[in-house]
Amino acid sequence: MVSGSWVDREPDTPGAPVPFSVHEQDRALIRDNVVDAVVLAPDIIRIQLAVCVSQIVKHDFPGRWPQIVDKITIYLQNPDPAGWLGSLLCLYQLVKNYEYKKSEERGPLREAMNLLLPQLYGIITQLMPDESQQAVSVQKQILKIYFALTQYVLPLDLITKEVFSQWMEVLRVIAESDVPAHTLQVDEEERPQLIWWKRKKWALHTLTRLFERYGSPGSVTKEYKEFSEWYLKTFSGGILASMLKNLDQFRQKVYVSPRVMQQALNYINTSISHAHSWKLIKPHMLQIIQDIVFPLMSYSESDAELWDTDPYEYIRIKFDIFEDFVSPVTAAQTLLHSACKKRKEMLQKTMNLLLSIIQTAGTTPSQKDGALHMIGTMADILLKKPVYKEQMEKFLVEICFPEFNSPHGHLRARACWVLHYFSDVKYKNEQVLAEAFRLTVNSLLHDKEPPVKVEAAIAVQMMLSSKGESARKYLEPQIREITLELLKIIRETENDDLTSVMQKIVCTYTEQLVPVAVDICQHLVGTFAQVLESADAGDEKAITAMGLLNTMETILAVMEDRPEVHGALEPVILQAIHHIFTNSIMEFYEEAMSLSCDLTTKHISQDMWKMLEVMYTVFQRDGFDYFSDMMPALHNYITVDTKAFLSSPDYMMAMYNMSKAMLEGDPGEDPECHAAKLLEVIILQCKGMNIDQVIPIFVELVLKRLTREVK
Repeated sequence: MVSGSWVDREPDTPGAPVPFSVHEQDRALIRDNVVDAVVLAPDIIRIQLAVCVSQIVKHDFPGRWPQIVDKITIYLQNPDPAGWLGSLLCLYQLVKNYEYKKSEERGPLREAMNLLLPQLYGIITQLMPDESQQAVSVQKQILKIYFALTQYVLPLDLITKEVFSQWMEVLRVIAESDVPAHTLQVDEEERPQLIWWKRKKWALHTLTRLFERYGSPGSVTKEYKEFSEWYLKTFSGGILASMLKNLDQFRQKVYVSPRVMQQALNYINTSISHAHSWKLIKPHMLQIIQDIVFPLMSYSESDAELWDTDPYEYIRIKFDIFEDFVSPVTAAQTLLHSACKKRKEMLQKTMNLLLSIIQTAGTTPSQKDGALHMIGTMADILLKKPVYKEQMEKFLVEICFPEFNSPHGHLRARACWVLHYFSDVKYKNEQVLAEAFRLTVNSLLHDKEPPVKVEAAIAVQMMLSSKGESARKYLEPQIREITLELLKIIRETENDDLTSVMQKIVCTYTEQLVPVAVDICQHLVGTFAQVLESADAGDEKAITAMGLLNTMETILAVMEDRPEVHGALEPVILQAIHHIFTNSIMEFYEEAMSLSCDLTTKHISQDMWKMLEVMYTVFQRDGFDYFSDMMPALHNYITVDTKAFLSSPDYMMAMYNMSKAMLEGDPGEDPECHAAKLLEVIILQCKGMNIDQVIPIFVELVLKRLTREVK
């Protein structure tokens, strides 16, 4: 009720009933009591009520609800800690509401925090020695508030250097505090969710953000220039010591949560760029690479377990871009890359270390994987340095190629991955390039392990893109086999990266794929339906589905000059378009409209005229916002087969009604221009073809629109 009906709303159309909204008297009653309710409610209800507070703050603070600040203050002043957590949760909603607003829009928040920030500091310093669950929960909530307050704008009038220093000390102490020993009894998978690790994560997250945004001279906006220089000199030593302490625990095999590792590595990564902090970190850097980065980037026991039990989940996690934002492995890669790119001698020292690991007889498969992973991560740097560039072909032949025959699946996958990252190597010997393609294609077609096949497919795409025309001949003899295998893997893995491999293959080998174009599309449409049906259709599934639709569009585009193939593809692709429109899957409307346009560019079949009726239904039902995306297809219907368009008055009325809805609604400038253009196209295209009866209603519609203000 609060989410949907808090604000007074206008009727949807003139004369329609006024939509329900909560009466102002009731709103006042809710505002007076909601903070108390959050404080007293059990956790599960507290979270729901916090969402209500967020909505009310959004619409009523400060105007109708300045009292929220006093309410929170009273609870925080009370020495009884029972009221702290709930009132802090309300304050968090208030601060979140201003989190991304510009400095000049934050006046009410600044006034509130003038009063509240000293209270927060008082509570957190009082509670820091207390390791109980309740006390640590309150500390974590205060850190989240401080993060939201400072992550986008640092209000230097509110947080003076003195206040900032006090908070930095709080963050430093929490960052290097030990997590209680009893947490080790909890299963490792569940430890990151424990409140002690969450408190630590928020401390490191805040420190990393403050350093990146306000403490990095050269990359801060001008109002923080002087502040950033002060930050670097004042805090580098103490905070880096805290970060190194966390890394050292990891080195000594003491458990550190993945997010804490990730943030510590990110902080050190930022330190590399600044001379002052680099001086402090330089003596430790090679050890960090050897004892922290290397183990993190090596194939782990948990990787092996997942590969064996659920290879498809292994693929999903390794290719999940959302995972990259929180993964310590990605943070380790970034740190390695920065150190070797920005600091002299680091590349040479690191490469010496990695090559010695690879060439040592006792190196484990996991360590070999880590070393190859690290070398591949630095590929772009290595290929710019003549001393390494010259050696790369030899390196691939002697060190990478043999791994294609490794008994360990993860090393075969890593070999493909290395070729992908070194796809820009200039081969002096053409036979080596031919061998690189042979090994990769062989892995794609014949390896039994799905992750190897996926890495091989992506390596093929990268090598094709890099080598251009000269590489076509290597795949041509097996191209149909490769394409069908690729379709199979796309269906099994539902991996988005593979749809772009498919697009590359289709564009490169159009001629050879003409005979199987319909089979390819049939397969893609089947996979599309499967992806939509899968129960956990989240963001990545939507990305994959979009990739499949884009691949269909690529096939239509390359087959455009072959009417017989185009004609055979149409009924297949129409299945996917129908599926989207009839089930109102709005996130794919743009792609469906685009495919409809492709299918009406040169010729309009009977089925496509039926599709116009479907599109009109979609427009009336929920497609109002997609009129601009429909426009290219609508234009085709009028211009490609004008005679058929005029053969049924229903087609004309559909176009008129859509334009009318646009010009009488308020969809914005772009859709209105399209609507007027649509009427203009009809008049110009059908001139002298007996359309006199529609001219008056067209003119009336446009004149009516001109009487209203044109924004």
